[in-house]
Amino acid sequence: MLSISHFWELILGTIIALVPLINPLAAAPTFLAITEGDSPARRNQQLFMACVYMVVILVSFLVGGTFIMGFFGISIPGLRIAGGLLVAGIGWSMLVAPPRDPVQTQQEHAEAKAKRDIAFSPLAMPMLSGPGAIAVTLGFTSLATGWIDYVAVILGILCVAIMIYVTLRLSGKIVKVIGFSGMNALTKIMGFLLICIGIQFVVNGVLGIATDPALLHRIRDALMVR
Repeated sequence: MLSISHFWELILGTIIALVPLINPLAAAPTFLAITEGDSPARRNQQLFMACVYMVVILVSFLVGGTFIMGFFGISIPGLRIAGGLLVAGIGWSMLVAPPRDPVQTQQEHAEAKAKRDIAFSPLAMPMLSGPGAIAVTLGFTSLATGWIDYVAVILGILCVAIMIYVTLRLSGKIVKVIGFSGMNALTKIMGFLLICIGIQFVVNGVLGIATDPALLHRIRDALMVR
């Protein structure tokens, strides 16, 4: 029963952590701008491939997270603290940033339109699976203790990809309904949620260091010597 509960907690935790970070509602105007002039079929095909690329990128970092940590000598608490600081920083920038016109500059629009295939860049990377999303995914590596936990996180990533696909496919209607002010308000709300998630990652990392048996043994030995 406990394992099933943990399984669903990982799925929901992955969704809650990634959705505010990727923020598909805020990405809707940019998606519409860089696909302007494309047929609906072409736009949907680019969006579908972008979501596939996003899943592949995040799952690759999830599965390879242990190898990356071992290769660079990164501890799990260190990973949690670093990822938490990065996520909190992104959330802070979203919270305090002044309202931004969702319309791209002419130069950005021209560069995006010049690309034959925008599914991987800039849609999948960095819009949908940027450094923040990768850091959060690596953070979940430290929470996974078995292959079932990895399956749970992967299912969470797939759910996020489906949510992004549906949201951006309806982006034209969403932008008309929510409006510019509504999207800015949602961005700030999601920024606050990201700050909370990032701080919790840091707290978990600090607790991991403070409760490390090796550290406690060293402190005990030092006190006994005195």
